[in-house]
Amino acid sequence: MNTDTAINGNSEPNKPGLRPWKKGQSGNPHGRRPKGLSTVEKLRTALLDDLPAILAAIVKNAKGGDIAAARTILERILPPLKAVEVPAYLDSLTGTLSEQGAQIMQAMAAGMMAPGQAAQILAALAAQAKIVEVDELARRLAVLEMRLGTGNGKY
Repeated sequence: MNTDTAINGNSEPNKPGLRPWKKGQSGNPHGRRPKGLSTVEKLRTALLDDLPAILAAIVKNAKGGDIAAARTILERILPPLKAVEVPAYLDSLTGTLSEQGAQIMQAMAAGMMAPGQAAQILAALAAQAKIVEVDELARRLAVLEMRLGTGNGKY
């Protein structure tokens, strides 16, 4: 019997780079060994019985003037507030793009929107201006191509 055949139990010889088990047979039939509880889970389980006493001690220390204990309690119960952006409502922007930009700046100056919001809206207006510019150039190019008879005249 060939040594390659003895390894995989197959009548076919084992070729270099192939696995030593049969096709369709798992190389790990029992699967991965289960892992034990994580370290954090072990600590939580160990502290579970002592948790009420620990919390009582922290509260007692906080009431006694321990700032670190008070901060710990407050950070867990009342997390810091996060900034919330209130939507800015503008009346319909009218006129040219530059006039619309001026309207946005006036709304910011009047306190109707935050400077960051005005900057975002102005950036969107600038992007819109580029879109309008490309559309206008494409339209003009189509007209020129029609006049010269070189293009299909489609916009």
